[in-house]
Amino acid sequence: MRKALAANAILLLIVGLAVAGAVLGWGKAQFNAPGPLARATCFKVPSGSNFRKVSEGLAEIGAIKTPWVFRIGVRNSGKSGDLKAGTFLLRQGASMADITDELTTSGAATCGAEIVLRVGVTRSDMQMRETDPETGRMVTRAAHVLGDGELPSEYSRLRADSATEYRVQMAEGTTVWQVAEALKQADFLSGDVGDLPPEGMLAPDSYAVVAGADRAGLLAQMVARQEERLAAAWAVRATDLPIETPEELLTLASIVEKETGVAEERGLVAGVFVNRLRRGIRLQTDPAVIYGITKGKEILGRGLRVSELQADTPYNTYVIKGLPPTPIANPGKAAIEAAANPEPTDFLYFVANGSGGHAFAATLEEHNRNVAKWRAAGN
Repeated sequence: MRKALAANAILLLIVGLAVAGAVLGWGKAQFNAPGPLARATCFKVPSGSNFRKVSEGLAEIGAIKTPWVFRIGVRNSGKSGDLKAGTFLLRQGASMADITDELTTSGAATCGAEIVLRVGVTRSDMQMRETDPETGRMVTRAAHVLGDGELPSEYSRLRADSATEYRVQMAEGTTVWQVAEALKQADFLSGDVGDLPPEGMLAPDSYAVVAGADRAGLLAQMVARQEERLAAAWAVRATDLPIETPEELLTLASIVEKETGVAEERGLVAGVFVNRLRRGIRLQTDPAVIYGITKGKEILGRGLRVSELQADTPYNTYVIKGLPPTPIANPGKAAIEAAANPEPTDFLYFVANGSGGHAFAATLEEHNRNVAKWRAAGN
């Protein structure tokens, strides 16, 4: 009798182990098999969450079928304590193993939203951007020109999401006043702009900020970055430049920035202005004259008048010799570097060629021919 009971117990144990092994094998296969998610999607893990809540959320969106298998698989993988908060991109058909890796490995959100304040030369706008799950890329859901009525509903929706990120993106050639006015209109920032820095001392770049960031603090960050760029360029400047201070280098760079939007031309345009400075030839640059009229606070929106080109003002480079008294915009890093090390050239003149670039000339006669040619082409 005892032998029979012992034999039955051993048999039951063997069967139980076999069943457990089969279940574990099935669970492992399920954990690694392609999942039921029909389309790529963004999945948010709130701060303080756990894998039980996550498994229930994944089941609700159709990413997994058996939450308990998912939890066991996570535990067996040794990643139970590695769950990260954030919004993550789950690919179509992602396995439970894939999802576990996505939520634990990098710790960096792979899916999300951002609000971007773009400060431009002619206008500034706000863009609302989100990850497109199908491509994994950020796409613009809506855009709003500052000062043009109410913000779209997408703005309020993203502002209400604590996971939304924020950036201020500043274009080359903007003025300090333009940047400050745009910052004032961004309600995700706080505080006053304070005393404005000198013209040209804000570094065009993309700045990540947090909701509620201080406006004056952000301006200080922009100034610090421009100071770094200017100091670095001044340290490696050409030895024979006809300028004496970093401030003059910044002024020259701002003129280069406003004269051409073609990256390949910056060094050559800088070379033309340096040649004119060396020879005592007036710079005759329209953007400087325009800045003297607008002080960087508006777009002129028309051609310069003869009286304006003849007026004896500090920024009228058709009248004064040398550089104007201050920069006329915030130059970017490339323009500063071009001004510090201009391209060697014999050119003294250039004129817009109608396609965004310029035609260069070493003599006035050649320049006049270029002017006639491109005026005729424009007509």
